[in-house]
Amino acid sequence: MPTRFRSRSLALALGVFVGTSASPAWSAPQPPAHTARGAVSDHIVIISVDGLRPDAIARYAPRRISRLLREGSSTLHAQTILPSKTLPSHTSMLTGEDVDHHGITWNDNETDVHGTVAVPTVFGLAREHGFRTAAFFSKGKFNHLEVPGSLDYAQAPTGNGKWSADRTAGDVEKYLAAQGPNLLFVHFGEPDYAGHRWGWMSWAYGRAVKKADEGVARVLAAADRAFGDGNYTVILTADHGGHGRTHGSRDPLDTTIPWITWGRGVRGHSTVSDTVRTMDTAGTALWLLGVEPPAGLDGSPVRSAYTDGARHAADAVAAGGP
Repeated sequence: MPTRFRSRSLALALGVFVGTSASPAWSAPQPPAHTARGAVSDHIVIISVDGLRPDAIARYAPRRISRLLREGSSTLHAQTILPSKTLPSHTSMLTGEDVDHHGITWNDNETDVHGTVAVPTVFGLAREHGFRTAAFFSKGKFNHLEVPGSLDYAQAPTGNGKWSADRTAGDVEKYLAAQGPNLLFVHFGEPDYAGHRWGWMSWAYGRAVKKADEGVARVLAAADRAFGDGNYTVILTADHGGHGRTHGSRDPLDTTIPWITWGRGVRGHSTVSDTVRTMDTAGTALWLLGVEPPAGLDGSPVRSAYTDGARHAADAVAAGGP
């Protein structure tokens, strides 16, 4: 467990462990403290590469992301929400709700005014069913998603701070050497950082995509060691694209995102036939774990990405079966 925490008495009282901007430390590996098992996979890893345009994968050939695309099931035509900005989009990604339901339309850290998101997150829903959850956020604005009681471990910069892929990947490696969460979220910000400074699809942006890809490779290598090679399911996506040095509009360059899944239960070497929206990431993660979503959730499982056996197993749990 982390040895230092933000001074959030309510979070501590509810048992949610929230990291500080200092480098965290973890205890020695311990056996799972619960018996919850997923319907399809016991371990889901969601990775968001901030500002990753789908066409950047072919242009810059990031090695690990390209492998996930090649070996997994994917679409390069998934859609994010409006406004196509980081905080609203990630809130939809991790709650399964469109912006008119979750209500976060701003794109800065305004927790002092608005607090955390009011609708349930995928972390809280999973934790209510006995699953362990962890999140590694590279931007301080994600404090809005650190809902008390929803995360066994979370870390993010304070305020509107930003962390590098090296910092985040290193912290994930240390964490997974000691802990085995059922639902893990990791955010890398490099493409967005470079896009705003030098422009989307610029040389610097391409270098940032490769830097984020190095972080992805480190996280998945750590997941192999923690969970066993192939014994987990990955969803890799983005919150938005970009054009020029900005994003947030209805321009397809801003709203079109990659959505890739790989690993346990995935129908490999295939193209997703469903129409995919960013809310479907939450819907899919819950479905894979066998967690019933709230009534009327905007997000839905991306069923065509998974094998017949996986669909049967997830649907059986949803129907109240074994």
